[in-house]
Amino acid sequence: MATKPGILTDWPWTPLGSFKYIVIAPWAVHSTYKFVTDDPVDLGYSLVLPFLLFRILHNQVWISLSRYYTTKGKRRILDKGIDFNQVDRETNWDDQILFNGLLFYIGIMLLPQAKQLPLWRTDGVLMAAMLHAGPVEFLYYWLHKALHHHFLYSRYHSHHHSSIVTEPITSVIHPFAEHIAYFILFAIPLLTTLLTKTASIASFAGYVIYIDFMNNMGHCNFELVPKRLFHLFPPLKFLCYTPSFHSLHHTQFRTNYSLFMPLYDYIYGTMDETSDTLYEKSLERGEDRVDVVHLTHLTTPESIYHLRIGLASFASYPFSYRWFMRLLWPFTSLSMLFTLFYASPFVAERNYFEKLNLQSWIIPRYNLQYLLKWRKDAISNMIEKAILEANKKGVKVLSLGLMNQGEELNRNGEVYIHKHPEMKVRVVDGSRLTAAVVINSLPKSTTKTVMTGNLTKVAYTVASALCQRGVQVSTLLPEEYEKLRSFVPQECRDRLVLLTSEALASNKVWLTGEGTTREEQEKATKGTLFIPFSQFPLKQLRRDCIYHTPPALIIPKSLVNIHSCENWLPRKAMSATRVAGILHALEGWEMHECGTSIVLSDLDQVWEACLSHGFQPLLLPHHFKHP
Repeated sequence: MATKPGILTDWPWTPLGSFKYIVIAPWAVHSTYKFVTDDPVDLGYSLVLPFLLFRILHNQVWISLSRYYTTKGKRRILDKGIDFNQVDRETNWDDQILFNGLLFYIGIMLLPQAKQLPLWRTDGVLMAAMLHAGPVEFLYYWLHKALHHHFLYSRYHSHHHSSIVTEPITSVIHPFAEHIAYFILFAIPLLTTLLTKTASIASFAGYVIYIDFMNNMGHCNFELVPKRLFHLFPPLKFLCYTPSFHSLHHTQFRTNYSLFMPLYDYIYGTMDETSDTLYEKSLERGEDRVDVVHLTHLTTPESIYHLRIGLASFASYPFSYRWFMRLLWPFTSLSMLFTLFYASPFVAERNYFEKLNLQSWIIPRYNLQYLLKWRKDAISNMIEKAILEANKKGVKVLSLGLMNQGEELNRNGEVYIHKHPEMKVRVVDGSRLTAAVVINSLPKSTTKTVMTGNLTKVAYTVASALCQRGVQVSTLLPEEYEKLRSFVPQECRDRLVLLTSEALASNKVWLTGEGTTREEQEKATKGTLFIPFSQFPLKQLRRDCIYHTPPALIIPKSLVNIHSCENWLPRKAMSATRVAGILHALEGWEMHECGTSIVLSDLDQVWEACLSHGFQPLLLPHHFKHP
C-alpha cells in the first residue's frame, strides 16, 4: 500500500478475494459458446481466455526461474532478502491479467475493427514495434518521472517501490489507477493498428507477450542478458535494458526511469553512472559460499507447489491441500515424472544469519518412496551424494531433515560418517535440539505424559530425560514399554509405566510419533494436549483436544530472507532439525551429531545455546490450560 493511498488504489474486485475470477467467467463462457456455434469462428475472441492462461503460466515460469537463480547466488544483483510483507503485497500480480482480459473482451465486442482479425500482418507488427519504440517509450519516461513527484509518489508509486529487492511479479504491483494509465499508454500501438486495419492476432499477442517478457526480465534479481549481445550490436545498450539497470532504479529511485529502452535516460541525463559497473559485477558473480545446508525432501506430489520456487503466495502459508490443486494435475503429473529420472538434490532456499550463509537442498523424492524398501538404497545414495557435494563445496554443517535421517535408512546418518571418515562437513540429525524442544514444550506443571506412536531416537531421548526429571512417562502397548525400558536409565525406570485404560483420565499431555492411530487418539480424554516428537504433524481427529506443531522454533529477526513456510509450520517458524544445523555451526561444535546412541547430559546446554542466539519456543495454543 502507498504511504498515502489515493483514489482508485484498490482493484474493483478486491472484496471478492480468491473469487475474483468470477468477473471474467461470463466472457469466458460466451467466447467458448461462440467458438462452438459460430461459423466462421472469430479466432481472436476465442483465444482471449487461452491467452490469459498462457500469461499466468509465463509469469509463473519467470517467478520460479528467478527464485532458483537468486537462491544459488550466481549473477545475483542484490543480496538483501525479501520477507512475508513483500510476498503478501505481491499476491495480486494476476489482477492486471484479469484487467487486460476484461478490456480485450469488451474491445472486441464494441469495436468492429477488432472482430475477425487475421493471424498475421507484417505491416501491423512493424507499426506496433515502431509506435512502442517512439511514443510509448517517450511518454512512459515522462509519466514515470511524474509518478516520482512527491504528490503522486506518496499516493501511488510508493506501493511499487516498497519492494527494494525485486522479483518478476514486482513489475505489475501497482495501484489500480496506475494500471489504468499504463493500459492507456500501451493501447497506443494496439488501437492504432486497429484503426488503420493493420492489426492481427500476432501483433496483439506478440506485443503483450513482449511487455510481459521485458517486465519480468527487468525485475529479476539476477543478471541474465549476456555481454556478447552488446558486443555484437553496441547500439543495443540504448534499446534494451537489463535487470541490473532497473535494479538501480529501485535502490536509487531518481535514476534509470526508462521503460525498456535506456535511450531516454541517456538523452535526459538520468542514467545511473554505476549502471555498467553493476552489470559487469553481476555477470561475473559466482555461486554463494555456503556454510550450512539443510537437506530435506518433498513430502507429497502437491508439495512441489509449496516450495519457495513454486507458487510464491501459496508457499508463504503452512502447507495444506487446496481445491485448485485438482486443476493442476497435468503439472503435478509432470513433476512426478521428473522425480523418476532426476536423482540429484536441488537448491530451494537461501538465508543469512550471523555471517552464515544458509541453504536448503531438496531430495526430489516423496514420503511414500522413502517407505518402499526397494527404494531405500537409491534414496540413501542420493543423500550420500548430497553430503559429498556439500563437503566438496566447503559446507561446515549439513542437517538431515524429515525422513533423510531414518534409522532403517542410514542409522540416523551414521552410515555416511563411517563410510567417509575423512569428510570435513559435520552431519547433524538434530535429535538433541529436537528432544530439548519437545521437553520444553510441555507445560511447566506437567507430571505425567503418555508416549505413543513409532519410537525413534528422539522419543528415547525425551522419555529418558523426562524420567530423570521426575515426570512419569506412560505407554499404551507392552512392546513400546519394553523398548523404552531398554533406554531409560535404570535409576529412574520406576517412572516408566505401562498404562491401563482406567488411568488415562489423569494424563492430559500426550507425546505422539508417526503411526499414532485413530483408536489411540480416541482414548485420550477431552482437552488433551498432543505434542509431536515426530517431524510430521499428527492428523487432527479430535475437535475437543489441542494439537501442537512438530518440534520447531520461532526464528530471530536477524535471520533474513524468510518468506516461505517450512512445510506445515507457521510463518517465521523453523523445524528443530534445521535449527540444529545452524546452531552446530554457530557454536563451532566439531563432532558429528548422528547415529543411534542417545546423549542426555547436554540437553540443557543445547537448549540454552539455542535461546542465546535468539531462537524462541513456539507457544502452546492459547486456549490450552493445564490442570
